Amino acid sequence: MIATKDLKLSIEGMSCASCVGRVEKAINGLDVVEDATINLASETAVVRFTGDVDTQIVVDTLAEAGYPARTLSAVFQIEAMTCASCVGRVDKALSAIVGVLDVNVNLASETASVTYLDGQVSISDLLRVAREAGYPAKLRDADATVDMGARKEVEARDLARRTSLAAILALPVFVLEMGGHAVPLIHEWIGATIGFQLSWIVQFVLTTIVLAGPGRGFYLKGFPALFRGAPDMNSLVAVGTSAAYVFSIVATFLPFLLPDGTRAVYYEAAAVVVVLILLGRFLEARAKGRTGEAIRKLLGLQAKTAHVVRGDDIVEIDVDQIIVGDILAVRPGERLAVDGEVTQGHSYVDESMITGEPVPVAKIEGASVTGGTVNGTGAFRFAATRIGADTTLAQIIRMVEEAQGTKLPIQGLVDRITLWFVPAVMGLAALTILIWLIFGPDPALTYALIAGVSVLIIACPCAMGLATPTSIMVGTGRAAEMGVLFRKGDALQALQGVKIVAFDKTGTLTEGRPELTDVNLAQGFDRNELLALVAAVEMNSEHPIAEAIVRAAKNENIDLPEIEEFASITGYGVQALVSGKMVLVGADRFLVREGVELEGLDQIAVEFGAKGKTPLYVAIDGKIAAIIAVSDPVKSDAKAVVSALHDLGLQVAMLTGDNQRTADSIAQDMGIDYVVAELLPDGKVAALKELAQGGEKIAFVGDGINDAPALAHADVGIAIGTGTDVAIEAADVVLMSGDLRGVINAFDVSMRTMRNIQQNLFWAFAYNTALIPIAAGALYPAFGILLSPVLAGGAMALSSVFVLSNALRLRMIRPKVPDHTPMRAPAAQTLKMEVA
Repeated sequence: MIATKDLKLSIEGMSCASCVGRVEKAINGLDVVEDATINLASETAVVRFTGDVDTQIVVDTLAEAGYPARTLSAVFQIEAMTCASCVGRVDKALSAIVGVLDVNVNLASETASVTYLDGQVSISDLLRVAREAGYPAKLRDADATVDMGARKEVEARDLARRTSLAAILALPVFVLEMGGHAVPLIHEWIGATIGFQLSWIVQFVLTTIVLAGPGRGFYLKGFPALFRGAPDMNSLVAVGTSAAYVFSIVATFLPFLLPDGTRAVYYEAAAVVVVLILLGRFLEARAKGRTGEAIRKLLGLQAKTAHVVRGDDIVEIDVDQIIVGDILAVRPGERLAVDGEVTQGHSYVDESMITGEPVPVAKIEGASVTGGTVNGTGAFRFAATRIGADTTLAQIIRMVEEAQGTKLPIQGLVDRITLWFVPAVMGLAALTILIWLIFGPDPALTYALIAGVSVLIIACPCAMGLATPTSIMVGTGRAAEMGVLFRKGDALQALQGVKIVAFDKTGTLTEGRPELTDVNLAQGFDRNELLALVAAVEMNSEHPIAEAIVRAAKNENIDLPEIEEFASITGYGVQALVSGKMVLVGADRFLVREGVELEGLDQIAVEFGAKGKTPLYVAIDGKIAAIIAVSDPVKSDAKAVVSALHDLGLQVAMLTGDNQRTADSIAQDMGIDYVVAELLPDGKVAALKELAQGGEKIAFVGDGINDAPALAHADVGIAIGTGTDVAIEAADVVLMSGDLRGVINAFDVSMRTMRNIQQNLFWAFAYNTALIPIAAGALYPAFGILLSPVLAGGAMALSSVFVLSNALRLRMIRPKVPDHTPMRAPAAQTLKMEVA
């Protein structure tokens, strides 16, 4: 009889008996399912399988049917992970649980993120499996942020104490044994005073203390892992040093068990290897702490207390006690506790820690403020709108943590290799010993022991395991400090494949609001007087162009007169009686309809249109008075950004709803390669598909709600942080300020981080590939060189430190600030599309 297994699911969207029928039909349609029981009241399903449970096929089937299975996610702090092999075993153990859909284990942050089926898997199941695999885990609070720097500082202090004690004890051992070999006078002195047997007994005592004291962690973790059939880095150290230690004990106390000529001790190898590896772990802990410096800096931005208005008093309370709607009083120089909206007063606020922009931002009534930013010299009050985990700063910290915990595609191969690395090394060490015993010169046993121990000690899966995650942690952290948030860590790798960067025009390449750019007067009219009349009329219109004209008049401190008889003529323009004068403002057809001669100003309108500007005519008392132009100005840094992208070997496209002539003019001026114009709001996805027809990867930069589908569709979506929440949620990368130079910074961080990862991986694999054969004795036949276990331990310790130190270089990345303006480029290619 074939055994059956059950899978319990919690299902979303079931509201009636028909839903139950559809879910039942969908699940029972699977060949691997024997039976399915659906419960509408509890919104659950129990699926019975014959043979192995295929969780993913059930989940996918339910999703296609419109009734997705509920999933939960949890992050665990994993203890005892020391190398890439540990990562593979934790991943394998957790993934083996029926109902676990995704596991992401990160050696650098020592965490595991698990996505699992609600109802089938519990937190206790995950904790139990991790513990049984030899890696005790603790659940992290979803809203809590672990200060890895502080945790690693504590670990580094403990390792420093253990390393110092081990070094003090190992130094006499090293001097007595290696000094005796290297310096004849020391050898003679030992023989003439304490004697060689007592010297070995002293070495035995000191080495025993080193191994049982500071080094005991290697044995308490390494041997249990070995006995479970899952050896790790600790196992290599434990077996290697134990072999040297046990051989030395036999040579000291039971020499008759050894063949003639093989009596020698290697206490110094066991003791010094432990010291060197502890030293390496100490340096590694310090370096790991620095990889999380960006998170620590962000955590440091969080205010601990705030001044809240309570009636007529202002009281200081903990930030955790603030509720939405509280009125907070901000004094000069204070750090804002939460997000909110200014209700009283004004000041300038330094937002550089959030946006990367160094210039303080003016805050007046109605302006939004962000927790973690610093007030200038003014004072104001604001109403709390977002608190706790909902604040911008808390979300930024969460995004950075998630990005740092991401496993890049390049890591998959590394994980598969390292899972078998330690067993392979142990097998190679055994083979090395066998070959030396069979073919080695006398004393073959001594040579075999040295070579075997050296192979075990020199192998370093740590470097392979740290190569990718440490670079990601430092790179994404440094990007966050520059105002670039990688919401999805795999965007780091994806950006390297991008060939075309497509920009939405309005609000991305341009400021996003029209401005008055030109006022060309007919003869006999005064600019200020005309602007006052036009702005007075447009004051009653809600059109964005009208707002631009009124804003320009106010910026020039022009007083606006009262108006009468205002009228808006749809499709033509507006008119009103102002100070006894009839003022008309609108399109050329409006003035023609009213019988006003344009007197050649229509030629200027053509020039305006060619430059991407919207022309408006003004007539006063039946006579042409002026032609004015309004446009959405291009951002000051847009040209330089386009040029910098070209310098990176990328092509640039612009998507816009503007007419083709206007779009071509803007593109020509900025040096843009492709233009897709006259798009309807929902046509951007189709435009991206057209651009990608040649197989090129596309990055899309946008900011509005209507950009969200395009941001999600693009290979990499980059959202302007000053845009809408919907756009930000759909993006892979978020630029916290509206500065387009963040796009260049994103590409630069991506390039440098991926190059850093490649350097680390090359080092890690080249190190092991080159030095393991040398440790095994590959150089002995030709050069008579056999690597000492002490040197092997030093090399292994330095390997991990090298990888971490190389990753830390990413902290030195500086923002890319384009300082050149491109020459006028040839005309852009116009893509004619049938876009719905």
